[in-house]
Amino acid sequence: MDLVSQFELQAKACDKLGSPLYGSLLREIARDIAEHGPCAEILAGYEDIGFDAALPLRLLAGVHALVLSGGATDLAPFYPSSGATVRPSDPAEAWIPFRQTVIDNPGWIRDWLTRPPQTNEVGRAVPLLAGLLAAVDAYPLPVRLLELGASGGLNLRADHFRWESGDIGWGPQDSPVCLTDAWRGEVPEWLTGAVRRNPHLTVVERRGCDPTPLDPLSPRDSLALRSYVWPDQLARAARLDGALRLAEKIPVDITVTGARNFLADTELQPGSLTVVWHSVMRQYVDPAEWHSVTTELDRLAAASGPDTGFACVAFEPQNSSDDRHGFRLTVRIGANEPVILARAMPHGLPAFEWAPDLELRNR
Repeated sequence: MDLVSQFELQAKACDKLGSPLYGSLLREIARDIAEHGPCAEILAGYEDIGFDAALPLRLLAGVHALVLSGGATDLAPFYPSSGATVRPSDPAEAWIPFRQTVIDNPGWIRDWLTRPPQTNEVGRAVPLLAGLLAAVDAYPLPVRLLELGASGGLNLRADHFRWESGDIGWGPQDSPVCLTDAWRGEVPEWLTGAVRRNPHLTVVERRGCDPTPLDPLSPRDSLALRSYVWPDQLARAARLDGALRLAEKIPVDITVTGARNFLADTELQPGSLTVVWHSVMRQYVDPAEWHSVTTELDRLAAASGPDTGFACVAFEPQNSSDDRHGFRLTVRIGANEPVILARAMPHGLPAFEWAPDLELRNR
């Protein structure tokens, strides 16, 4: 897929996911690339990169970081995330200052293009927590929570988030992260039962891995996390702000390594439930490494028993670019085969569709 097609496809995704600003800008960028304009110049050398590398989002994040750090004052009034009070009636009005920002800051933006996306999307905690509750319902044991591709580790604190859907809710009511309208339609029976039986979780370990982790307590890295939130989606930004506040209070351990090496050093522990989870990260892992990851997960599953719990919770697209029917929440409990519990929009909200008659409990 050439660069023009990549930016056009990302524009459609942003339109669908409620970011008219980015949808408009991405179409203009695609046109500028086709006309060999400044965006084509800044992207020189990336012509053969695949869509899975999310180059459009890297470019947008680099510019957004400039806005958030005060380095793009002419563009800032068009970005609600900047706190500006002036907002255009037509998102297309942002294109001229956006283009000039690219022209004026080639070094900054070229540096951002080298960075893999680090969204650490807090909304994805909705499907992840649903899978975790299903696993704890099967293995009512203290939880060891391990995340592959953890980025800043924000979702390793997800048991301190609150999600709500109608009159159903789970998590601390005073949490700085409140995920409202978490489910489309009725919350499935397997989840309402798990919520009722498990009003609180005991998490005894929080660890993750990432080849290039971010430190949410670092100003530079927190800027990176904020930059990947689309600037006209303030609810997402508010959730991220709450998760960053929780990160100041709840420590996690992130190892600088890939998923394969991380799992190779992992063993189950009697008297606990080891939960390995990941969300929208598989596309960034080399297929050969992912084959090894699968082998390690099989090893852990085979080692599980009545008092030595294991579960794998995954929220991933069916393939790297197909989100037409939502991304899939799959859960593997013990040595059982993975099952699809639900689907959700790419940013995690809302979740929908489920297998209401599925027997998930392990006893």
